[in-house]
Amino acid sequence: MLENTLLLIISLLFVVSMLAMLSEKLRISYPILLVLAGLGISLIPNIPHVSLSPDIVFIIFLPPLLYAAAWNTSWNDFWRYKRPIFMLAFVLVLFTATTIAFVAHAIIPDFSLALGFLLGGIVSPPDAIAATTVLQGLKIPKRITTILEGESLINDASSLIVFRFALATVFTGQFVLWQAEVNFFTVSLGGIAAGLLLGNVIYLVHRFLPTTPAIDTAITLISPYLMYIAAEHFHCSGVLAVVAGGLFSSFCSHRVFNYSTRLQSTSVWSTLVFLLNGIVFILIGLQLPDIIKSLEGYSITAVIGYAVIISLLTIVIRIIWVFPGAYLPRIFSKRVRAVEERPSWKSVFIVAWSGMRGVVSLASALSIPLTLNNGQSFPHRNLILFITFIVILVTLVLQGLSLSFLVKLMNVEEEAGDSESQQQKAIRLRMATAVMDFIESEYADDVAKIDAFNRVKGRYARMIEIANKNLLDDENKDNTPAFLPRYRTFLLEIVAIRRKELDSMRHEKRYSDELLRNTELELDLEEARLRR
Repeated sequence: MLENTLLLIISLLFVVSMLAMLSEKLRISYPILLVLAGLGISLIPNIPHVSLSPDIVFIIFLPPLLYAAAWNTSWNDFWRYKRPIFMLAFVLVLFTATTIAFVAHAIIPDFSLALGFLLGGIVSPPDAIAATTVLQGLKIPKRITTILEGESLINDASSLIVFRFALATVFTGQFVLWQAEVNFFTVSLGGIAAGLLLGNVIYLVHRFLPTTPAIDTAITLISPYLMYIAAEHFHCSGVLAVVAGGLFSSFCSHRVFNYSTRLQSTSVWSTLVFLLNGIVFILIGLQLPDIIKSLEGYSITAVIGYAVIISLLTIVIRIIWVFPGAYLPRIFSKRVRAVEERPSWKSVFIVAWSGMRGVVSLASALSIPLTLNNGQSFPHRNLILFITFIVILVTLVLQGLSLSFLVKLMNVEEEAGDSESQQQKAIRLRMATAVMDFIESEYADDVAKIDAFNRVKGRYARMIEIANKNLLDDENKDNTPAFLPRYRTFLLEIVAIRRKELDSMRHEKRYSDELLRNTELELDLEEARLRR
């Protein structure tokens, strides 16, 4: 039994990896291919039967996915665009969940309003990974990606709180507004406090105990589970605990992690998030046949109709909300006009069209309990799972496949300012200037006497000269040094030649393997810097 389970898990990981390679080849965002693969797997006859405990799904998948999203979010950028982010992440989520609740209650027979809010809480949060992978490589305003990532971070928390309250209402059959409001603030504030408290404890461990890169990386993997389980133990929001703790840990990471830890943890986390995303979509594909067979008397045609209506509704609601939300505050608030630049309609439309649903919605649906407290089957569980999968399928395929085309069609990239490019050049200039000041104050005699020191000083002097020239020539792009792309290619070819020679040394078996691996790491770091 254990061997079969391990074989299934390893097979799933292999399939996910193959699909990712195929998505790179086809230049398609990998969540789109994963959801299509999940659908394809469900059509395979005699596929293995998979039964997952709902509690296990929530605990295994959600904490690391939320923590990774929080870790990769810039607090400064998040706070800069806090108004549009909170308008999307809280108000739009509540508006979407409420609208879907009433529509689902109206069109689906014997579907209670509490179940409607449960479904609304599941499908209301867009997925940042789907949007950012589609937009990756496109020259779009930084504001768009910042808002989408910040929104996804918070709307996961807000939607899951709606989900939890709706789930409690289904179990108890009671909903009192004032009690729900009090519980909402208690659960939310308690979760944030728990996350920040544990984040501080983990920070002290990293800062003052003799850890290694391997131990630091292991602690970052343990942290989200610790935050989530501790907060849930005290009946607070584990989701908000992970988000708050992740933001705090990310903000403090530069003080406690060295270069080796950062390189190692980044690689480990990117692999983990990728695999978790893939496994969830494959798992739903394995469960779809049983879900379809147990649709509780509904015809497949009717269920697909309900799912398509709700899918289109989620798209339309977002478009209806985003445009007034972007422009009405500017009309009524002088402060908003003074603080925020006016977004173009093209940028607003891209934000509105980037509402693809993803892995958090799927994990939430899979976490619905199998039975009620009295032992009866949870009402319409399979129907909710099926609708959730179709919503993800429709939004990922329809919006995901068309998003990059719309960006290019509307020339959104032309609106992207040069501020980020200028900041990058200014950063390099300041760093090079600081190095020059240090060399002149601490190593002036060595520079004058030793050629190696003088060459280093000359290199940074040239960096300052090029950075100054680029900053002055930003208004005229034709003046940017034409040799730089060829120069970068030249340096990469030199790295390739060194790798080839290193490979020859391995075959000679004359040199220490450890030294060869260290040299290879140096080449890896150099190539990463050049390609970046």
